[in-house]
Amino acid sequence: MGILRRVKNRILRRKGMVSYWRSQGAKIGEGCDIHVNATLGSEPYLVEIGNHVRINTNVHILTHDGGVWVLRGMKPEYADADLFAPVKIGDNVHIGTGAMIMPGVTIGSNCIIGCDAVVTHDVPTGSVAVGVPARVIKTIEAYEEKNRDRLVHTKSMTSKEKREFLTKRFR
Repeated sequence: MGILRRVKNRILRRKGMVSYWRSQGAKIGEGCDIHVNATLGSEPYLVEIGNHVRINTNVHILTHDGGVWVLRGMKPEYADADLFAPVKIGDNVHIGTGAMIMPGVTIGSNCIIGCDAVVTHDVPTGSVAVGVPARVIKTIEAYEEKNRDRLVHTKSMTSKEKREFLTKRFR
């Protein structure tokens, strides 16, 4: 990673990504966590994010369709054309590492978007969506049921306690 990128990331971590994206016009609710390497597109003012949303590293939210480039090259009347659409994300959503949210998509509340998913269509409330293109594979209730017996309560542990607990459990 280049020195300029390291400096930028250090500054953004200090300031906080939620504050940064709000300053760029994005509407972001409370209790959100946006990784420093996530992007909210070149028109962040077209992005609306609810409360308690986590956007992991290398997530890209797009608000314009770059394919218009080809139309611009085909017909003079499109020389200055663009194509935009807002993105809306509900409350209590997790967007996994590397996911891409395409222009015009709405993700409902209580959703999980899998790592590297490419979300091209709306995702209904209470869904888990994965893949390329992303598709709903189960409800959030089915996700809970599947994982209920595997859940561990480590959020109140110190890093040392967590390491000891997980090492004992998985070795």
